[in-house]
Amino acid sequence: MSHVPHELHEEFPESADELHTLKTKDTHFARLADEYHTVNREVHRIETNVEPAADDVLEDLKKKRLHLKDQIAAMLAAAANTAT
Repeated sequence: MSHVPHELHEEFPESADELHTLKTKDTHFARLADEYHTVNREVHRIETNVEPAADDVLEDLKKKRLHLKDQIAAMLAAAANTAT
């Protein structure tokens, strides 16, 4: 089990500029990024035993994080397609 936080800039290193641009210009993207950050931090706190939680709670949070990451990835891909 990895206890490394999954920050967006680490998950999408090739999209650093797009992440910043979308965060500042797209309120929906900014909300998704903020929610991802919140869920990601909660997962990290549970995995590092800072904040104990049941296994099913952790799994639900990981699923939520993955769903948010998928939405963010889709928006990054759409932004990249419109830029070309």
